[in-house]
Amino acid sequence: MTAGDSKQLHPISFRSELARKATHMTALVIPGGYYILSFSKAEMLYIMVSITLLMILIDIARLRNWFFWRAFAGKIIEPIIREHEIAGDFTGATYILISVCLTVFLYDKPVAIAALAFIIVGDTFAALFGRKFGRHKFKNKSLEGSLACLAGTIIVAIVAPGLNLYVALTGAVVATVVEALSFDVDDNVSVPVLSGLVMTLLIKVSF
Repeated sequence: MTAGDSKQLHPISFRSELARKATHMTALVIPGGYYILSFSKAEMLYIMVSITLLMILIDIARLRNWFFWRAFAGKIIEPIIREHEIAGDFTGATYILISVCLTVFLYDKPVAIAALAFIIVGDTFAALFGRKFGRHKFKNKSLEGSLACLAGTIIVAIVAPGLNLYVALTGAVVATVVEALSFDVDDNVSVPVLSGLVMTLLIKVSF
């Protein structure tokens, strides 16, 4: 998914974008559950790997037009699928779930929670504000979308549990920059992995 603008030549409607991003925001239950339910890393990975494999199976059913997709799943998901996903790419949901597994595996819990919340909140702010107010374009992004992304990640940094504010704010800035420059790599993966890496290195160097 992109910051502020769609990757496709014929973007979905703004109403569909709202529905898509509302679904995207529900993914906050993942880092929220990781924190509130006090799952260990192993427990979280067991749950998320299982869900991710199921989502990959759904995407394969979509791409191969299996009966399960035609009869059921497609009726729910198809209206908010973007053109590049229709053309043969996995959906953003699959990418975000893959990035959850990577981020939880690679980083300590506070870093993983913040990094995942950065992409969920920041990408939502960027897409909606960029689609609605984006005027200053670069590639398929907009300055307005990126500023909205920064606002969203800063909010996350302020409320992120267990992180030094300086570390969290640095992660927020990195997440915004990576999101803005992720032209060829899905930002659902690049943002949490790279912002998590920078926060982890900063913690090791500073504390």
